Amino acid sequence: MNERPLTAALSLQRPGEARIGRDRIRLLAAIDRLGTIAGAAREVGMSYKTAWDAVATLNNLFERPLVEAAPGGRTGGNARVTEAGRALVGGFGRLEQTLERALAELETDLAPGAGPGRAHPASDAAIGTLWSLSMQISARNTFRCTVTGVSPGAVNTEVELALTDGHRLVAVITERAAQDMGLAPGRSVFALIKSSFVMLSAGGDPGRISACNRLTGLVAARSDGPVNSEIVLDLGACKSITAVITRTSADALGLAPGVPATALFKASHVILMCP
Repeated sequence: MNERPLTAALSLQRPGEARIGRDRIRLLAAIDRLGTIAGAAREVGMSYKTAWDAVATLNNLFERPLVEAAPGGRTGGNARVTEAGRALVGGFGRLEQTLERALAELETDLAPGAGPGRAHPASDAAIGTLWSLSMQISARNTFRCTVTGVSPGAVNTEVELALTDGHRLVAVITERAAQDMGLAPGRSVFALIKSSFVMLSAGGDPGRISACNRLTGLVAARSDGPVNSEIVLDLGACKSITAVITRTSADALGLAPGVPATALFKASHVILMCP
């Protein structure tokens, strides 16, 4: 008989969003105490880049920013956890306590002698819920948006989205998908864009180009590999978008922190999911 107690790791996720687990909550709490992302990253055992990416992802997923920060490299950069961020940290802690109590009840139900059928259906539902919370997505860019317009067509529907002040997105999806999701102005959705679908141009005016989605900002970070470069573009209002382009292109465009650039991607490359 295995007498070791069951343990569980809590993670939070809305449909289409990246997973929020204990590691990111610990990072938020450390930023709140220390006032810097670099210091918090060292405390929780993350690299600076991993911590900065986690902060950017969290800010993109919530309507209000969780962390207000400025890039400062490995040795600087002030950061402040907002009231929304503190609320998430506190709420996560309360959920963990609830999970521990539920897990204790589940372990009792599954123990020998609990009686036939006692573990069903409540424990099955609990296990299913925990499984769904652990699902992850591969899209690097996930944004909470509000539908501002829907233009149906014979096959496809064009959906206009408000991302943040001054930024708009357009997605083209099938008419059937738009109907199934009940898309209408005011509806909250999540827009997913793979980083490999995002093209970049230097400056704020890319000129005449067929991609209808154009998000202009400043380069916040650049990470180079042997072939490709990952570029993070700060869009303002604590929102950012990540692009993966060739290193040759990044050099030719002169992309470096602080340089203005525009992210470009097709409406057909925007995937929509409803919460």
